[in-house]
Amino acid sequence: MKTTVPAFDQAIRSHDELIKRRDLAIWIGAEPTFTDRASEAPEWLHNALGPTKEARARQMLAQALGQMPGTAILRTLGRQYSKEDRPRWSLGLYRRRDGQAVWSGPPDPLLDSTPIALPAGQLEDFWEQLTQRLGVYGWPALLFAVETYPELRIAFRRDRLPLLANPERDPRLARPSPHGQAIPPQGPCDELAEQGTFLLGIGWPSPEQGLDAVAAPCVELPACPDGEMFQQLLAAIGAAANAAGLPALILTGFPPPVDASVAWTTLTPDPAVVETNMAPAPDVVTFLDETRAWFAAATAAGLAPYRLHYNGQITDSGGGGQLTLGGINPDRSPFLSHPQLLPALLAYFNRHPALSFYFAGDFVGSSSQAPRPDERTTDIFEEMALALALLKRQRNPTPELLWQSLSPFLADPAGNPHRAEINIEKLWNPYLPGRGQLGLVEFRAFRMPSTPERLATLAALLRAIAAMLAQTSDYPEPIHWGRELHDRFALPYYLRADLWEVLDELASAGLGLGQALIAELLDDGYHWLTEVGFGGCRLTIRRGLEFWPLLGDALTQEHGHSRLVDASSTRLEISLRADPDSGTEHQDLADWQLTVNGYRLPLRREDEMDGETRVYGLRYRRFKPWTGLHPTLEAQGPIELLLSHPRQPDALRLTLHEWRPQGGGYDGLPRDLAEAAFRRAERFVTERLETAPTAPPLEPPSTALTPYTFDLRRL
Repeated sequence: MKTTVPAFDQAIRSHDELIKRRDLAIWIGAEPTFTDRASEAPEWLHNALGPTKEARARQMLAQALGQMPGTAILRTLGRQYSKEDRPRWSLGLYRRRDGQAVWSGPPDPLLDSTPIALPAGQLEDFWEQLTQRLGVYGWPALLFAVETYPELRIAFRRDRLPLLANPERDPRLARPSPHGQAIPPQGPCDELAEQGTFLLGIGWPSPEQGLDAVAAPCVELPACPDGEMFQQLLAAIGAAANAAGLPALILTGFPPPVDASVAWTTLTPDPAVVETNMAPAPDVVTFLDETRAWFAAATAAGLAPYRLHYNGQITDSGGGGQLTLGGINPDRSPFLSHPQLLPALLAYFNRHPALSFYFAGDFVGSSSQAPRPDERTTDIFEEMALALALLKRQRNPTPELLWQSLSPFLADPAGNPHRAEINIEKLWNPYLPGRGQLGLVEFRAFRMPSTPERLATLAALLRAIAAMLAQTSDYPEPIHWGRELHDRFALPYYLRADLWEVLDELASAGLGLGQALIAELLDDGYHWLTEVGFGGCRLTIRRGLEFWPLLGDALTQEHGHSRLVDASSTRLEISLRADPDSGTEHQDLADWQLTVNGYRLPLRREDEMDGETRVYGLRYRRFKPWTGLHPTLEAQGPIELLLSHPRQPDALRLTLHEWRPQGGGYDGLPRDLAEAAFRRAERFVTERLETAPTAPPLEPPSTALTPYTFDLRRL
């Protein structure tokens, strides 16, 4: 989608103003993900960790740091998933929102792999200098050495209570580095810091300590209770390192405290991708600026927001592009200050499946990373409808009541609350230590957008919906779509029509997005496959949605890596419209006949303001997997479409191939988007037949038809 940048930016600014006039503060965060689209190594296909991923993340960080002087680089504890024996790495940028520097010490050697040379005694000098500088703040400090990494240690307090620095009397002072230890089930815990004793460590770790090979000595930070103390500690460390003449220094340890005055962005590993956990922004203008910077950083590191497959198919990075709404702090979250917003939001998303599916990736449905509540059982849907009705009776539901009422329904079929279309595990969750009560709602049903402008447009859409729903205390009953959800709304035509309803409702509420943003939202590039003109009509093929099933035991795959699904089925949307630009008088669409592999395709008539459309879905097995459902069902390609008219002597044949029509393999992955487009185009072979077929088509059996789709697998 080619959008004029000044017009697009103006549309973003205008929409921010619309929300600001309503006295609403809706902060926006995101988790864009990037992959090495040229690599087929496991770390860039399905594994979370690998030999090159952290180095790429460091390249991204170095690129972004150039635009953020005075920012501290922190290599802190990351997440740990089941079946992992220690935390993953996490690289972060910590900065003040007012632009004041938080770090003026030696740089982190992000791009250097060769260890720097330090004169004898320089690290010990730094150790002593830092102990003295802590005393300047009135923080009594004692230094001591232990045999475990980090060997040089400093214990200090901020009060006047006695300070003990004897590891023999308190073994916690000789604790091993948390980077090399498993995180407790209740989350990272600094027991010493909780009791007022803060432990700093200085040393040069080996990979066994949970950090990759590093090129400079490290300071291991304690857990700090507030941002003021943390920034004072950074200032003391930086000044001591400069005084000791250290050329480089790496900051590790516990994550920093975050409040409204700071922005904390981290890069972390996830299956197939590097995930950018962006600091929340107060408006979409700021969000867009920061998103553009991270996209540029990813490009500089050789990473992309999409993958190109051998046959030219384009998909997202593989990690999704989640968005989060909240406030500058939990108390000012719109979901807590307007307690009917969240129930209204659930009802609204239920009634508009386009918000769940139109921007989603290839893997959707109950087994996906972001299932809808009504994709579980009928019983679950009915109980959720009752929960919404009961909440509507509450004049001012508390955060506790909101979470308790709705969290049982916002989870996948295995009960995982992280995998939900609307994720509230950080809204007001008492069971998620440290980060469960932040007033945040995460929206997970988004594929990774290919441009920062598209990501910003989705952010504007969510903020507009939240602003509209925050103004009302009423909301309609949810709809039980049944099979229609995975039949009608598997086709882009009906999703676009539903999205238009959303856009019209926003415009009626005074929150219209403007033409530049609407054009970006409705961009058809992801679904569009090919289009052919014939006899005054246009035959268009688009990608539909397919709801792939999870294979095996779901619980055994809960380990933070990719899960096994049967992705062998696919769905196409086939539509026929009059072509007013063809120069040919078109025939009545009702008289056209379209067949699929010899079977009549029963196109549905849909009327729009600009004319009639005939549309239907086609489902088939595109390959036979090494393991999956239906072991006796073979691949069903190529697919042959034949378009003819009783008053026209010729006909059009369009053959759809899953691979190159002439057979044989490809010479590697596509080099760029242009080559991928060429490979996609060559898979659709168009022929004009001088004589239309005279034999009547086969009638598909009723078992192969749904109201919206012809399933070839049932022939």
